[in-house]
Amino acid sequence: MSAHLDRRTFLQGALVLAFALTGPRAFGQKQGPKRLPRDLERTRQLDAWLRVGANGIVTLKTGKVELGQGVLTALGQICADELDIELARLEIISGDTTLCPNQGTTAGSMSMPEGGTAVRHAAAEVRAILVAMASERLGVPAARLRVTDGTITAPGKGGTTTYWSLVGDRALNREATGSVAPKPASERRYVGQSVPRRDLPPKVVGESIFVQDFRPDALVHGRVVRPPSYGAKLLDVEVSAVERMPGVLKVVRDGDFLGVIATKEWLAIRAAASLARAARWQERASLPLDPYAWLMGQPSQDTTIQDTQRPAGPAPVRTLEASYRRPYQMHGAIGPSCAVATWNGESLTVQTHSQSVFDTAEAIAKMLGLSKDKVHGQHMHGSGCYGHNGADDAAADAALLARALPHRPVRVQWSREDEHTWEPYGPAMVTRVRAGIDENGDVLDWTYELWSTPHGTRPGGNPGNLLAGRSLAKPFPMPVPWGGGPPNYSADRNAIPLYAFPSQRVTTHLVTEMPLRVSSHRALGAYTNVFAIESFMDELAHAARVDPVEFRLRQLRDARAQAVIVKAAERFGWSTYRREPHRGRGIGFARYKNLASYCAICLEVLVDPKSHAIRVVRAVLAADAGEVVNPDGLINQLEGGLVQSLSWSLKEAVQYDERRILSRDWSTYPILTFSEVPPVEVELIDRPGEPFLGAGEASQGPTVAALANAVFDATGLRVRELPLTPRRLAAMRQD
Repeated sequence: MSAHLDRRTFLQGALVLAFALTGPRAFGQKQGPKRLPRDLERTRQLDAWLRVGANGIVTLKTGKVELGQGVLTALGQICADELDIELARLEIISGDTTLCPNQGTTAGSMSMPEGGTAVRHAAAEVRAILVAMASERLGVPAARLRVTDGTITAPGKGGTTTYWSLVGDRALNREATGSVAPKPASERRYVGQSVPRRDLPPKVVGESIFVQDFRPDALVHGRVVRPPSYGAKLLDVEVSAVERMPGVLKVVRDGDFLGVIATKEWLAIRAAASLARAARWQERASLPLDPYAWLMGQPSQDTTIQDTQRPAGPAPVRTLEASYRRPYQMHGAIGPSCAVATWNGESLTVQTHSQSVFDTAEAIAKMLGLSKDKVHGQHMHGSGCYGHNGADDAAADAALLARALPHRPVRVQWSREDEHTWEPYGPAMVTRVRAGIDENGDVLDWTYELWSTPHGTRPGGNPGNLLAGRSLAKPFPMPVPWGGGPPNYSADRNAIPLYAFPSQRVTTHLVTEMPLRVSSHRALGAYTNVFAIESFMDELAHAARVDPVEFRLRQLRDARAQAVIVKAAERFGWSTYRREPHRGRGIGFARYKNLASYCAICLEVLVDPKSHAIRVVRAVLAADAGEVVNPDGLINQLEGGLVQSLSWSLKEAVQYDERRILSRDWSTYPILTFSEVPPVEVELIDRPGEPFLGAGEASQGPTVAALANAVFDATGLRVRELPLTPRRLAAMRQD
């Protein structure tokens, strides 16, 4: 790859000076192309990642964004370790499309495996370059130099210099080579420590760091009037009365897109309400009241993603079969989506809490007919966003309104009803599993099928994936989504069992038509597939009269998988569990995506025999996420995933009729409350020196399975359709 410096790289790297640096050999590095971590391969310029200021501040730039998962703290720990600097010396810029490397969407538990690994290698290379420069300046071999907080010292009277005196405020103008190995785990100072989260103090004390709180000078407020249902066409609207309302600056209509801008937020709310009353829509939505029958009746793209035949041998002595269902579920962001956009007549700047700032900025640019470099995306904290919620659409709304009122920042704040009715949901799914077992109850033949609509309609640089883009007078068509990459990555995530069944056949039936808006919901298809596989494993264990933990262990050949199950069971006290009436225990296990973190969860529930109300008494989780960067942060992620999954599994299902979404607020879409959150104990298996595996979505699947299995243990009722509500249990009891 050449060292060409384009405009973006110039801005990322600040002032570029031509250092009198020779090639890698001058620094004792090996020559030849090396394989780089994917994010670093995508952006090889080291100046795009790191900058050393003359004031002694080191700046890490990353395209990964803080969603409350603590990723910037962890990336900082990795960077500080490799550079040998204090954490206090490190500043971090993230999610700025002009200043940061494009690392794609912050999703899929990939921030540490891809982002963390890239930062580690980039920082190691920068350190090597700086030490080599110091070697040249001090006349001391690089191998004899020591670095302490950016100060490079030669032993004896060999002299001292610093990173910032060598390169302060100037760019390295160098590409990563992959020829510098990161330091061994034993020499890392911050990695493995529960360093306090850098994003939490301002949140705890209530500083205005969220985009919802952003109030730049000359700010005005926008609101968009949404149709009453999917696909409704705006027949007509009388706007003159609204235009005369006090404080109204502009009414914007473009096809079915209808919005208003006002000087004050309350005035914008009132004006939007008046517009909504004046608008006449033609509705045409037809929603399937039985999403499961609908899914199985639609034309589908059928793909066999696993087909392993066992050698000839004994025939199964028995065959068991079951089907499991998951409804449409919301992200349910506690704070509705928001964005601020400013159009200066030539270019647009948008502040957003999108997880895909780069792709969303590109989609907005295409929607506005601009080149990509004319839209500057800046990530800001948002209240509640794991997955594809309304953040990207709010950014597009703000962009369209801002273009209609140049030189004024326009803030668009979605309402609770906007968020509930227009966010993309987690798709409904149906699975069917069948197992032929031998005389010991062990699985010989495993057949698994799933039916689902796509799980990925993020902007992806395409305005057809934005609500606003599809509603214009010249609409951008929504692209037909695809399955989401290699097997096991989207609807079929975790559909291939990790168990060593001799014969396996796994088939995905992907339905591309989407009557309800759907996209990436945390863990994608893994939530449903782990629920189905681990519930069925429980059924098989009971059929074989074998303890569920023992049954799983004897079907596994992966030692790390066995280790987390054993760890969770030991911490829970599985072998010494004392049975009591109406109480039950359950276990669930998965290795997320079959390549990320291992996670096993044991739950205990108490089920009221009269009301059928389920209370989770306690939860124990064991995880192996590879090398642990920040134990406290990792525990937070795993706990959060567990609690969110309990909410989905106990309460959440989108309600709708033939035409409209009926879940419009928290009373029509209840979620778990704080008083219902159980005590959670977490055991981590740290593996220093091993790759980061990523854990943000590791616990959702095992949680729902452990819950369903615990309810069965307590009641004898096998719930195969989510959520596990008292009403559902009562109906099953009557049957």
